[in-house]
Amino acid sequence: MKPRMIVAAVAVALLLSPLTVPGAAWSAETKTRNDVDTYRLLNLFGDVFERVRSDYVEQPTDEEMIEAAITGMLAALDPHSAYLNAKNFREMQVNTKGEFGGLGIQVTMEGGYVKVISPIDDTPAHRAGIKPADIITHLDGETVQGMTLNQAVDKMRGKIGSDIKLTIVRDGGKPFDVTLTRAVIKITSVRSKVEDKIAYIRITSFNEQTDKGLKAEMAELHKKLGKEIQGVVLDLRNNPGGLLDQAVAVADAFLDKGEIVSTRSRKAEDTQRFNARPGDIANGLPMVVLINGGSASASEIVAGALQDHRRAVLLGTKSFGKGSVQTIMPLPGHGAMRLTTARYYTPSGHSIQAKGIQPDIVVQQARIENIDQPKGRSEADFRNALENGEAPEGAKPRDHPTVPPADKAAPKKPDQGVQQDKRPADQKPSDPAKAAEAKPAEQQDYQLTRALDLLRGLALFPGRVATTTN
Repeated sequence: MKPRMIVAAVAVALLLSPLTVPGAAWSAETKTRNDVDTYRLLNLFGDVFERVRSDYVEQPTDEEMIEAAITGMLAALDPHSAYLNAKNFREMQVNTKGEFGGLGIQVTMEGGYVKVISPIDDTPAHRAGIKPADIITHLDGETVQGMTLNQAVDKMRGKIGSDIKLTIVRDGGKPFDVTLTRAVIKITSVRSKVEDKIAYIRITSFNEQTDKGLKAEMAELHKKLGKEIQGVVLDLRNNPGGLLDQAVAVADAFLDKGEIVSTRSRKAEDTQRFNARPGDIANGLPMVVLINGGSASASEIVAGALQDHRRAVLLGTKSFGKGSVQTIMPLPGHGAMRLTTARYYTPSGHSIQAKGIQPDIVVQQARIENIDQPKGRSEADFRNALENGEAPEGAKPRDHPTVPPADKAAPKKPDQGVQQDKRPADQKPSDPAKAAEAKPAEQQDYQLTRALDLLRGLALFPGRVATTTN
């Protein structure tokens, strides 16, 4: 056999080996392909492989060329299919367990550049102000154009404590540099707090600990608030997704019945449907789910399920729109391949892919600002205005107002229409809007404030709030 044909035969074996792993098989369509054309194209691959091997200016290794060919083949399919060498495969397995090293940033490729899906809470990227939809054009001064996603991610990873300079373009503006220090990223995927009788739960990603963490946090909130709890805010903003089974478990936790999500692949018989089981950890309380452009994949599954079953009101901005399923297929001795095998569909049958989830109430993130306005006149300002006729609480009715003696007259106040509240701070009625305004601008969360307002409004009419799924 000629050397070129030997190379072609090796290429055939290497290219076909991923299709012989457990759980994978030739489809009927593949079996019926024209074998002559297939082997002709594989011969072309063998020709190119041999020319590069013999004539390239530097001596590449066969392993490097074969891995590059597989990487290019998968990357050409869509932004999420990829080849993972043994090192990257091990790192991916660690990532899903909730702890890894790096910058704390979820990315994809778009137009040859690295695009940020979202930063992860309490990570170097989050603290540096990296935002969803930021475009990373250079890493340490080196352009990312020409790199694969895995190569760019590898470059962003490195020794803990070392720095890397990212060049970023935001909203089409001028490029600017951000220097980040690599750190060990420990993801606490679920956090919670009490917001004035409302349970606030934030899910930052869907890893192996998410379902367990959600139930533990919700139980703690029930213990703190008891019967006073008025509603639940589920914050999925800037959550880039993760494991499908964890997304199904989170949606199931708030639903009593019905479909959560379906996955549909090329073959109709491979369609899968995931349904909710009885039991709602929020006991039917009204819910608001916060989403934005950084909410992707598993986040969109949860949001879509709760929206379609009218279990929650979605508030915020349109989600990212990643509605595809990636299956990890181990390649013994060679890492694994991540292949897009299906699309996600919400219970109503809508595909999430490239469309995203539209919120029920669109609220852009904004700053709360007081606007100074001149004090207007009211009925009480008119001369000889008719008295109210009701005595203040705790006071006896009087026929005539009394005027205190001059020496005991109350000092003048800047605004006679406002009475001071001398109760201790912990006994005064809370005003969420004023509390938000009192915070520094960078700490204000306008979308969360609107979500809390909505739940407080619903709590005023408990008999009219639908708490069951359809």
